[in-house]
Amino acid sequence: MATAAQWIQGARLRTLPAAIAPVLIGTAAAYELDSFRPVNAGLAALVALLLQIGVNYANDYSDGIRGTDEDRVGPLRLVGSGTARPEHVKYVAFGTFALAMMLGLVLVIITQSWWLILVGIGCVMAAWGYTGGKNPYGYLGLGDVFVFVFFGLVATLGTTYTQAGQVSLPSVVGAIGTGLIASALLMANNVRDIPTDIQAGKKTLAVRLGDKHARESYVLMLAVAILLVVILAPGRPWMLIVLLLIPACLMPAWLMINGRKRKSLIPVLKQTGLINLGYSLLFSLGLVLSHGF
Repeated sequence: MATAAQWIQGARLRTLPAAIAPVLIGTAAAYELDSFRPVNAGLAALVALLLQIGVNYANDYSDGIRGTDEDRVGPLRLVGSGTARPEHVKYVAFGTFALAMMLGLVLVIITQSWWLILVGIGCVMAAWGYTGGKNPYGYLGLGDVFVFVFFGLVATLGTTYTQAGQVSLPSVVGAIGTGLIASALLMANNVRDIPTDIQAGKKTLAVRLGDKHARESYVLMLAVAILLVVILAPGRPWMLIVLLLIPACLMPAWLMINGRKRKSLIPVLKQTGLINLGYSLLFSLGLVLSHGF
């Protein structure tokens, strides 16, 4: 039976910045529109965190029962390691999704934006369908696309909309930026797992691109995400503080290009998560400081 510490480890806390980052950016964009709603922002953050934790447990379960994690290098996998029974991990994943949907429904009621229920259902279906079901899209090389859409566009623009009732250019730029960094995090994870994924028949985008091009795509995604803020600089000069994040990207980028041992890529996950959090903080700060400039 898994211990509480192992369940927490299985939640993969290092991935949580990917859930918080779009909420921070979306909230800052709402603030710039003079529509900051702290309760709505808090609910959006809780929903995002629960969905991230839920998808982590769901992936643990689905990959575990398929045997994908039998020779995995990286964080503990509850099912793959035999630490927890598969059905228990599945129940925890579903319970986490259910709680996320309940809080999401509260947010919908507050905003009276009933069409967002469909968005919420889509988020849960995407979370489960990544590695779950008969034809998981994560095994087809589409995981990166869905991460960009849901952890970038949907999460960021949804946060702004539930507070301001509209979206803006900064929210769109921020959504693209944080979505790219979240996709880069997934790419780093999948590059590390290319050998075992090939054996398991899991054709991630990293597998399809090949080791060299997959590594290069990681660097490209980080570069585009950070340089995009230049678009906002003419009317919002403080947005250029996001460029201060460039030095923090050099080490993980170097490791991705030059790290040949699978274990050498493990730190890149943590570093990329911190980059995403740093990006969201600097992006948000730039919007706040530029407001009324």
